[in-house]
Amino acid sequence: MATTLTSKPRVWFKPDPNQPRKSFDKDELTALGESLKKKQLVPLLARPDGMITDGHRRYFAGEIVGLAQLDVIITDEPMTPAQIKETQLETAMHRADLKPYEQFIGFRDWLALTGATAKELAARINRDQSTLVRILSLSKCIQAVQQAAADGKLGPSEWYAISKVPEAEQQAMLAAKLAGASRDQLEQRGRALRNGQTPGIKVNRLKIPLGLQGRSVTIAGSNLGLDDAIELLQDALKSARKAQGENLDGKTWVQVMKQKTKAGA
Repeated sequence: MATTLTSKPRVWFKPDPNQPRKSFDKDELTALGESLKKKQLVPLLARPDGMITDGHRRYFAGEIVGLAQLDVIITDEPMTPAQIKETQLETAMHRADLKPYEQFIGFRDWLALTGATAKELAARINRDQSTLVRILSLSKCIQAVQQAAADGKLGPSEWYAISKVPEAEQQAMLAAKLAGASRDQLEQRGRALRNGQTPGIKVNRLKIPLGLQGRSVTIAGSNLGLDDAIELLQDALKSARKAQGENLDGKTWVQVMKQKTKAGA
């Protein structure tokens, strides 16, 4: 077994396609690259074939600013895929934070490679077990929830709340979250469902996408439920058709509605 500290041309390195970090902030990488130009304090860690074990941010930062060489520790120490994944997870989580979904992918893959438990992983990377349980709960969610998590539309506390209800109810829970429901409201709905009730979540804003041209209708107010939305939309549609019969344009119709609302206040 040999370990060597040396400098290698940047083109020698091979990013690991299975490393947990999938997205990088270009501005942060540029700043890091400028710092590397002055002095590289921490070398990359790589296998003899150039595959990067640790240091992907430094590699991509060097690529952005055009560094020709990067310092690296090359080791031929035998490492299983699980050991490589564990090293990448631990170093990534102690530096620039992995996004929650990236953490989920990394944890999930490590558990699949090792057959170990969340408790064992938490001990290895020095993290609270309850945190890992929440993040890994995404694996119990339907694909639509997982995609929303990948897109950054919900975080671990929210997908954890969704994961605790049956799959048949998860789409409705996701829709409520995307419509503005808070984590507490999701938890409340989840408890009610587990107790055999069928609650409705109340929100203060509903944005309803319509068609394929980016059009939408937004309803705002206090404690809006689906029944409220249906009633308001029906009233608005009735008023809009009346305005159309009077040859009013959309802007004028809105002004008329404002005046009626003010007069009725």
